[in-house]
Amino acid sequence: MSLQNEVMERMKEAMKSKDTTALEALRALKSAFLLANTSGSGVELTESDEIKIVQKLVKQRKDSAAIFKEQGREDLAGPELAQSAVLEKFLPAQMSEEEITAVIEKIIAETGASSMKDMGKVMGIASKQLAGKADGKTISSIVKSSLS
Repeated sequence: MSLQNEVMERMKEAMKSKDTTALEALRALKSAFLLANTSGSGVELTESDEIKIVQKLVKQRKDSAAIFKEQGREDLAGPELAQSAVLEKFLPAQMSEEEITAVIEKIIAETGASSMKDMGKVMGIASKQLAGKADGKTISSIVKSSLS
C-alpha cells in the first residue's frame, strides 16, 4: 500500500475516533501530497519523495514547537509535538547515533577524507545513504566531530 493510501486510511480512522490532532496532521500530509502531485511535472511521486515530504512536515512541526517553547507558549508547543508524533509513524525506523557514526566512519575511510575541507564530499554521500533514516542535523554534527 502506498503511503498516500495509508494516510487516507488513517484519516478515516481518525475521523471515526474523533482524534482531532491526528486528523489535523494527516490532512496537512494529504495536502502536501496533493500539492506535490499537481506541481505540473506529471510524474507520480516515488516512495522516497513521499518520505521527504513527511520528513519536511515533521521538521516544520518540531521547529515550530521549539520556537513556541522559547516564547513560553507550552499551550501551542504541545499540539505541534503531538502532530509530529503522528507524522513520524509514516517514516522508516530512525537509526541510532551509533549506527549513523558507523556508516559515516565507513564513508570517511572509503573517501579518504581527513579534514573539514572534505566535509561536503562526506555529507553528500552520507545524506544519500542515510536518506529517511536520519535527519541532516544529526548527520552533520557526527561528520563534523569525526573530521575534526
